[in-house]
Amino acid sequence: MIFLNTMIMGTLISISAYSWMGMWMGLEINLLSIIPLFNSTKNMFSSESSLKYFLTQAMASLVLLFSIILMMSQTEFISPSMNSSFMMLLNSALLMKLGAAPFHFWFPEVMEGLNWNNCLILLTWQKIAPMILIMNNPLNVKFMVIIILVSLIISSLMSLNQISLRKILTFSSINHIAWMISTMMTSFSIWLLYFVIYSMITLNIILIFNYTNSFYLKQIINSVNYNKTLKFTLMLNFMSLAGLPPFIGFIPKWLTINWMIYNNFYLVAFMLTISTSIILFVYMRIIFSSLLISHFEPKMSQIKINNFWMILINTFTLTSFIIMVLFINMA
Repeated sequence: MIFLNTMIMGTLISISAYSWMGMWMGLEINLLSIIPLFNSTKNMFSSESSLKYFLTQAMASLVLLFSIILMMSQTEFISPSMNSSFMMLLNSALLMKLGAAPFHFWFPEVMEGLNWNNCLILLTWQKIAPMILIMNNPLNVKFMVIIILVSLIISSLMSLNQISLRKILTFSSINHIAWMISTMMTSFSIWLLYFVIYSMITLNIILIFNYTNSFYLKQIINSVNYNKTLKFTLMLNFMSLAGLPPFIGFIPKWLTINWMIYNNFYLVAFMLTISTSIILFVYMRIIFSSLLISHFEPKMSQIKINNFWMILINTFTLTSFIIMVLFINMA
């Protein structure tokens, strides 16, 4: 509980800091709090993952501090006239902390050794501080477009032959990072909407994986065949994560594409759409495997789901699109 609170406090210090050093200090508090959370006596790979995470984040912090010192030797405040190479260095360090490609080398490896609770923290909460800090900096548009395109290409191609659910979610996360960086360049409110909806859907999926104790594709296929509700819920959540129209995940993607076209980022909008189609194929593979392939499915004995919170959050997320449409119509 102490480390969880200090992790949250570190993020809040970082995003509300008035100075560069305060920002760096918040990131360090966050990092030093999450390492004990990653360590687990039940999981033999967790210490390896936490060491990899610590080393990469420490290297990113070193680059961040170096770029801050270089910039503070020129001026104390953020200004548009600031040396763009120093700002690019600072943004690169934050992108490494975030796990965006081509700085993603640590992300799948760290995820592979964690349990589902820690995976959820890494996929959602740990994105907040670096993203808000990048958003508050003067952005080099060409540099950001390159990061978006590389993230889209790597996440689409690398997720195609994965059988590990953690790695599929990792490359899916890198794909969504590209979408979120695209929203950063246009609108903060759309970024916030995208992040909240992405976090909710990821929470739903991880709750199901944690409940069935599944880490690989074959495990989840066998697990959900014992319960039709679980299978149906997982299928709808993956469709929502892909951004198919009847589901809540479609709204932020629709707004992002709309704003990208409005701001003349035609190539980026095209690449976002194409890569999402490839990621959708990966999600469909998970869904269709459990739907179409013949597996043993008991007719009499059904496993009852007693997890109230899992059912509540899933129901809320899956019906939120209808609620949102009703609110828009009433407004």
